[in-house]
Amino acid sequence: MSDSGSLINKNTSNNLLRRDVRFLGHILGEVLVHQGGNELLAIVEQIREMSKMLRAQYTPEMFAEFKETINSLAPDKRHQVIRAFAIYFQLVNIAEQNHRIRRKRDYERSAGENVQPGSIEDVVRDLKQQHIPAAEVQDMIQGISLELVMTAHPTEASRRVVLDIHQRIANDVMELDNPSLTFREREQLRANLLGEVITLWQTDELRDRKPTVIDEVRNGMYYFDETLFDVLPEVYQELERCLHKYYPEEAWHVPVYMKFGSWIGGDRDGNPSVTSDVTWETLNMQRQLALEKYAELLRDLRDHMSFSKNIVEVTQELLDSVELDRHNVELRSDEVWRNENEPYRIKVTYMIEKIVRASNPRAGANQKYNSPEEFLADLKIIERSLRNHYADFIADSYVVKLIRQVELFGFHLASLDIRQHSKEHEAAMTEILAKMSICDNYAGLGEEAKIELLSGLLSEPRPITSPYMDYSESTLECLNVYRVVKRAQEEFGRQCINSYLISMTQGASDLLEVLVFAKEAGLYRKESDGTVVCTLQSVPLFETIDDLHAAPDIMRTLFKIPAYRDSLISTSHLQEIMLGYSDSNKDGGVITANWELRVALRSITAAAKEFGVKLKFFHGRGGALGRGGMPLNRSILAQPADTIGGGIKITEQGEVLSSRYSMKGIAYRSLEQATSALITAALMSRKPQTEVIEPEWEDYMRDISENAQTKYQDLIFRDPDFLTFFKESTPLPEVGELNIGSRPSKRKGSDRFEDLRAIPWVFAWTQSRYLLPAWYASGSGLYSYYQGKEENLKVLQNMYQNWSFFQSLIDNLQMALAKADLLIAKEYGGMIKDSVIAERIFNLISEEYDRTSDLILKITGQQEILDNVPVIQESIRLRNPYVDPLSYMQVQLLSELRAQRELNEDDSLLLREVLLTINGIAAGLRNTG
Repeated sequence: MSDSGSLINKNTSNNLLRRDVRFLGHILGEVLVHQGGNELLAIVEQIREMSKMLRAQYTPEMFAEFKETINSLAPDKRHQVIRAFAIYFQLVNIAEQNHRIRRKRDYERSAGENVQPGSIEDVVRDLKQQHIPAAEVQDMIQGISLELVMTAHPTEASRRVVLDIHQRIANDVMELDNPSLTFREREQLRANLLGEVITLWQTDELRDRKPTVIDEVRNGMYYFDETLFDVLPEVYQELERCLHKYYPEEAWHVPVYMKFGSWIGGDRDGNPSVTSDVTWETLNMQRQLALEKYAELLRDLRDHMSFSKNIVEVTQELLDSVELDRHNVELRSDEVWRNENEPYRIKVTYMIEKIVRASNPRAGANQKYNSPEEFLADLKIIERSLRNHYADFIADSYVVKLIRQVELFGFHLASLDIRQHSKEHEAAMTEILAKMSICDNYAGLGEEAKIELLSGLLSEPRPITSPYMDYSESTLECLNVYRVVKRAQEEFGRQCINSYLISMTQGASDLLEVLVFAKEAGLYRKESDGTVVCTLQSVPLFETIDDLHAAPDIMRTLFKIPAYRDSLISTSHLQEIMLGYSDSNKDGGVITANWELRVALRSITAAAKEFGVKLKFFHGRGGALGRGGMPLNRSILAQPADTIGGGIKITEQGEVLSSRYSMKGIAYRSLEQATSALITAALMSRKPQTEVIEPEWEDYMRDISENAQTKYQDLIFRDPDFLTFFKESTPLPEVGELNIGSRPSKRKGSDRFEDLRAIPWVFAWTQSRYLLPAWYASGSGLYSYYQGKEENLKVLQNMYQNWSFFQSLIDNLQMALAKADLLIAKEYGGMIKDSVIAERIFNLISEEYDRTSDLILKITGQQEILDNVPVIQESIRLRNPYVDPLSYMQVQLLSELRAQRELNEDDSLLLREVLLTINGIAAGLRNTG
């Protein structure tokens, strides 16, 4: 695979990237010869060349020869060929990630006084150049808020051990840039890389079992351990540096405006494996990692704190705190710092012991840190003393960063959200109220009756449960979740759990039920003076199109209920609301989902303003285009500026975690761009820009959305053969056997389309190269306005040029169309038993693809799709020939496997090969779930 450099856009700035890809391609070639002989390398090269030629100059004869070459492979060779292409993409992805870091470093090295676009300095300098006064900048910084929430939905199929190998390869490839390497060191580096690629080849990339929830928790914590604990405070340091540089007259301490949360171990919607015990274990594991990181950092700090009382004058405050620790904290004789003239080292030694004991329930309160605040107090004593004898460099380099880490991660590491389906709460409430003779059939009540009953229960001091009652297992588990939250807030700090998300929220009663359960656990209580204290917020999740329509009135109803309004006192009248991008897209199609989400953002915001309530919107975006996926900074800027005043939350789905956070340089750039976008959005909300939307554009968009939805639902919901087409022409059934997540792929184990989760829905369509959820019905929607009229086309062109929402929508459609490949997708249709169904529905899809592509080119004025982003256009064009062989092999393998299973036979090796192609295509197309 030595010709690998052709994958990369050929321009001068990419010479080093081409070098790295070619270098890794040669090493993989050696591994193929080493593991399978020259014959294996020759077969891989032959298939690769034929695939490239097909893309360059397609003929039916060449296509037939290509398929015959693939179909004639012996099973053992086919298995190796699949792995060769899959591992090749892993290596290319590593090289591309490294190159992103290299490009940033090169820019900073060569730019001189120039500032990189999208950087923190770029946006702060822009504020200064616009003459925004320091006081207003201070106010803006105080107002921005972003929480990034990791989820356990990994269509990123890589095992942790594979990610570790990738990390080592990345580090070695980066070292190739070191100009001081000797010839021998360079040869040794190459030998190391050869060994790592052999290890990768000999490591099973497939899991032998589904991961447990705790496995997923460990996977999520990996990114905190490897990158985020260091990188996140560095972003804060950079923001403060830039603010000091451009506004030197101000004293800057940036408040906590960006942090991480998690669903992993808290998201129980449709996952029976997430129990209250698992949630408790998750919180303990997160705390333990935070404490271990602090202990490690304190040991490093101690190494740099050799200041002697014989030379410097430390503060009395520090000396007093050392004496207090001597009195309270007993150390073993081998732990005591012996040099009495080094008070900092003595102090830090005691701090290490107090951090180690922080999770020990048997340690006395004076012998450990009981809260992050106690730890921070000691760190600030050290900081003040260091500055007293002008050791500011050490204070700034080590102590200030550690203080920031404690502010960001506390003793809980990341806030854990709880999520559960609304029907689970209704079922538990029905059982409890019946047993207490409060209501015979709560579930049978109308919405108004439910609201009246629940509001009354919130106002009454009496409990609705009894320890002497027997409850079903599901009801006991429902109650135990709230008890765990209460215990966790006491044990790990108030910030460990703040939000309880309610899937499929369809009425105000869904939120009131959560508050009633919270009251049972002491999370909602009315004090003697009538004040309500609520430490767990009910968060509605509006997912389907119908839910989005109903959302404003649901929130109005809630805000009118005194018992609910009182619960918002504890959050300074801030209400969190989650919007689902995946299910709304699955429900209504991409154009309708985007439009309805925009409308919902505005209408819910207007409803909240009527009651003086601020909103924090939680955007449930996926990693793929069909689930609202886009780069983090674009996700922020895509929101209407007037809807982010109360802060913003965004899901960071499992499939993007490794590409975004496994390497420090890339993690830093992503979070830096997010910070820049936050400040830009805050400025836009204060000083609306010149974008003037013609009033009728929104009317046109509403009609376009309605027509697109009709076209989408005609196929997805109303065509009786569609589900057969979907299941038989995609690897949907086999995706569930990939062991990539603990959660079932369907709700309730049902075969109904409505109960299929959005993640496997999108993943299966991407594997089969349709990418249907990301573009289908868009052309019909747009054409319903265009109608072939030149004057209407000019309006659409004007909307694209001058309306950021419409431009973003069209450009996302371009990306989806460019990644789709209907020539290959048609091959998957060959697996459908009924050829009439296969041909009819494929033709519907193909016609819509052509209609959408044609109209987008007219709107944008481009010659080809993605002419506006030539780098990505070229990357997709050059990657496709390397993904194609895996797609054709997947079709062949699926056909063979399904034929055997129809005879009640199975072949574990065949299934394994299918799963390997799924992994390989995911690596080739990237962020596909």
